[in-house]
Amino acid sequence: MLNFDPDRFLTIQSDAVAIAPRLDAELRRLLDGGAENLFFLGAGGVMFLTQPALQLLQTSSTFPTFYEMGAELVERGNVNLGPTSIVVMPSLSGTTKEAITALDYARSKGATIITFTGHADTPLAQNADINFTTFAEDDTSSEMFYLQTLLVALTILDHRGEITDYSSIVAELQQLPALLIETKNDFESKAPAFAQALADSDYHLITGAGSTWPEAHYYGMCILEEMQWIRTRPVHASDFFHGALELVEENVSVVVFAGEDATRGLTTRVQEFAPRFTERLLVLDAATLFLPGISDRTRSLISPVLLATVLERVSAHLEVLRDHPLTTRRYYKKLVY
Repeated sequence: MLNFDPDRFLTIQSDAVAIAPRLDAELRRLLDGGAENLFFLGAGGVMFLTQPALQLLQTSSTFPTFYEMGAELVERGNVNLGPTSIVVMPSLSGTTKEAITALDYARSKGATIITFTGHADTPLAQNADINFTTFAEDDTSSEMFYLQTLLVALTILDHRGEITDYSSIVAELQQLPALLIETKNDFESKAPAFAQALADSDYHLITGAGSTWPEAHYYGMCILEEMQWIRTRPVHASDFFHGALELVEENVSVVVFAGEDATRGLTTRVQEFAPRFTERLLVLDAATLFLPGISDRTRSLISPVLLATVLERVSAHLEVLRDHPLTTRRYYKKLVY
């Protein structure tokens, strides 16, 4: 596989899911101690990676769960944030200034703060009440944060008796790191054509629904825009027919991320509409991705993980194809802003 170290990937993702026992114990302690709500809090695209866990809790649990962009929370507050709140904050660098400010704000309200970071010697790791550091870098962090926040949601659901298959799901997640390498390897032959299709247009309408919408938003904003300077319009599939459809015409690129959850019909609708007006329809369907030995139940929870892991293969080819390394920036963390 192009520019890919399987041993490195396996170590990072295995370390990511290995936190399950300690995370389970810490969350149960907080819940037994009177925690009354949960906040997913942070800054930038990494927050999108918490949305599948947020959706799972909001649709399957009565435990109050909130989602806050850090900079906005600091400016306007939230009356639900207080001493009985659990705050979950992911940050790869552990140094994002908006996230640090948000952590300080949440601490001032008395909340208990759990951080997931890629580096231990950082403010977000050191200033949390509970920290889980798993060394990672940009090309491996999406799967890591999807899985770790999913474990948060699963523990809460199990603690409250709202699911009965916690142990079997977590056991399958422990198998996932090695299996994802097989997924990548199977997709590798398809990745160059997918990358070429992205390179052939300087503008893409990119859509998803349910748990794939966060990955569509993330890949459009953080990879294609930030790392490749390709303009995108991420739009949720349920909103596609309320504005974005009028932009579809000959040569307009439409990119669809399809998942395996109950919202699949929303992306199918876009897939059926787009070819009537443009020949540039690109579909990435989690249901078609190779992943042996994982149950349908667990697959329905990890569609964004599967998409992220094969999109890393696409990105590896895209940066070579466009002669534009993913690490190149003009402004991001280059200037004071």
